[in-house]
Amino acid sequence: MEAKRQAATQIVRRLRDAGFEAYLVGGCVRDIVMGHEPKDYDVATSAQPPQVVGMFPESLTVGAHFGVVIVPGEAGNVEVATFRRDGLYTDGRHPVHVEYAQSAEEDVRRRDFTINGLLYDPLQNKVIDYVGGQADISGRRVRAVGDPYQRFSEDRLRMLRAVRFAARFKFELDPAAADAIRTLAGEIRLISAERIRDEILKILIEGQARRGFELLDSTSLLEQVLPEVKAMQGVEQPPEFHPEGDVWTHTLMMLDGLKSPTPTLALGVLLHDVGKPSTFAVRERIRFDNHVEVGAKMAEEICKRLRLPVRDTERVVELVRHHLRFKDLPRMKRSTQIRFLRMQGFEEHLELHRLDCLASHGKLENYELATQMLGELPEEAIRPPRLLTGIDLIHEGYKPGPVFKQILQAVEDAQLEGEIQTQEDALRLVHQRFPGARL
Repeated sequence: MEAKRQAATQIVRRLRDAGFEAYLVGGCVRDIVMGHEPKDYDVATSAQPPQVVGMFPESLTVGAHFGVVIVPGEAGNVEVATFRRDGLYTDGRHPVHVEYAQSAEEDVRRRDFTINGLLYDPLQNKVIDYVGGQADISGRRVRAVGDPYQRFSEDRLRMLRAVRFAARFKFELDPAAADAIRTLAGEIRLISAERIRDEILKILIEGQARRGFELLDSTSLLEQVLPEVKAMQGVEQPPEFHPEGDVWTHTLMMLDGLKSPTPTLALGVLLHDVGKPSTFAVRERIRFDNHVEVGAKMAEEICKRLRLPVRDTERVVELVRHHLRFKDLPRMKRSTQIRFLRMQGFEEHLELHRLDCLASHGKLENYELATQMLGELPEEAIRPPRLLTGIDLIHEGYKPGPVFKQILQAVEDAQLEGEIQTQEDALRLVHQRFPGARL
């Protein structure tokens, strides 16, 4: 990342040498002040896009109408934006037009949060702060630049971003910002599902998922973006299995245990018990009959609503659908055990189960059994070569049809159970068990 910082500094130097103002700006300055290594570097300058392109002919101009030029380099792209002030926001997300500002201060004052409104002069190693961002970093606050109602009304996605930054950095939301979010929370639904999805996923995977969802709840955003998760609150569970409390508490504890999760695992954890509120019943004890299948259907609907990619949706649904199968692992036939272990993405299923146990009864016997089996079984035992194919069955005089699936499954079962090892063994088994299927 040092190379990228040097590239951004060189851009600042060239712009300065040409007589323009130029600074590093935004999240990279926030990270520098906080002692973190920035992932990306942005430059703010008084130079207008044609002037930037004139100095950096290789620049990409896809955002030039908003005053943004991308300067590519070996270390990565650097975004160079002209000082600007935004025009009217009519869609609650983007300004209709932008006007070039006369100063860096004017540019900073239209930004979202004070911690993102800092400028940095890399040539003089100097932070320039017009909005109190350094004090808010020291005070561990996420505070809007100016009037929070105006900032959030301009771009409603900033409400979710405020929660994300507060969670990620373990900061508090400024009370005025929190009040504004609670007042405007219902308007988050006017934002595209893709944008909402992206912020939710970042909250889930950036290391402070529990804190993020507690903030979503306290700001009234949770009921707007994920009402099915909000519905978990107050849903009691049988204390002999869940001494920790209701479904919401259980889910928060699991979120708290996530360590660098994939987005699909994080969503699987969030939604694994989403079917419990609608299946809650008391008969002798608290029951959630069929909550797994109900939850899998609900998870699919939620993922589709959030425009999650199809493959990721399928993985999340499978995580929800299979999360209780581990309780049957010791009693499964060996062939069923092995098929379970070789499920696509099994490591995510295993981790969800571990978190589920730790956030409830604390018993990890089945997790340890699965881990032991994965460690002891060679790959060829988990995914052995096929002993027979449909073509082999045709050569043996069997008529193609639905029975082929049944036959081939029986052969693989016997192979996984260790009952047969060769093609000759497999054919003998087929002849014995399916004599009536031959022509």
